Amino acid sequence: MLTVAVLISGTGSNLRALLEAASEPGYPARVVAVGADRPADGLQHAADFGIPTFTVPFRAYGSREEWGAELAAQLRAWKPDLVVLSGLMRLLPAAVVAEFAPNIINTHPAYLPEFPGAHGVRDALAAGVEHTGASVIVVDEGVDSGPVLAQERVPVLPGDTEASLHDRIKPVERRLLIDVVRRIATGELNLRTPASS
Repeated sequence: MLTVAVLISGTGSNLRALLEAASEPGYPARVVAVGADRPADGLQHAADFGIPTFTVPFRAYGSREEWGAELAAQLRAWKPDLVVLSGLMRLLPAAVVAEFAPNIINTHPAYLPEFPGAHGVRDALAAGVEHTGASVIVVDEGVDSGPVLAQERVPVLPGDTEASLHDRIKPVERRLLIDVVRRIATGELNLRTPASS
């Protein structure tokens, strides 16, 4: 059984979907802890499923590195096989990435390498593209620059707002995340050589 720790910053809709999938008989992964960098609403999802939580408030530390050291210590305590960033709105310090790589994955609301960064949906709209998408990637030290594990196109419709487009991307993100975690758990996807899987 693959053990997973999830890190969030916000409402945790992807987390909720993963928790629901992991509660199904036969799903080969389970969430062992959920952490956040602020008092995030999404921690309630973990509570609903009886999953332990921890918070490492970014603003409580003098530097990103100090914050990262505490975050790594909290993760280490749970010995997760996989760390999932699910709406964590902070770049992990290099030392955290180095400790847990390549077993850290992230979801992103764009068809990477298109529109990386914190505003992928808004940037796609501003660019006037006909399609954007959702991606699941391996986290590296860059901004949404790691190897792509799964992605799918989502059309941009006439009259779309950032909110309406994001509402159509989110279900795709959730489905891709649940499938990627399943494929990692079953050995179908090897994070050390994702391109060959």
